[in-house]
Amino acid sequence: MTFEYVMLKGVNDGEEQLRALSKLLRGWLCHLNLIPFNPAAGLPYTACSAREIRQFALRLEAQGIAVTVRSSMGADVAAACGQLRGGRVGHEHPGKN
Repeated sequence: MTFEYVMLKGVNDGEEQLRALSKLLRGWLCHLNLIPFNPAAGLPYTACSAREIRQFALRLEAQGIAVTVRSSMGADVAAACGQLRGGRVGHEHPGKN
């Protein structure tokens, strides 16, 4: 089983979240992908630095959790994961009224 975890600075990157995540996954045959947050207009979140994410990963690995830090591509042109939403946040889907 694979779990995806988007790293949000000051939201889910702290010691308490690390311990809870480690406790949740310990004993499972699983893999955890840590995903850097890609900033998008209108969202209140901030990205963790690459160093912060790597440190988080190393601490999880020390707890026996298999971890990969995912690469982010396309952020320079606002085309990375989570950025392709075309300004539609909070709007109805086209054709649904």
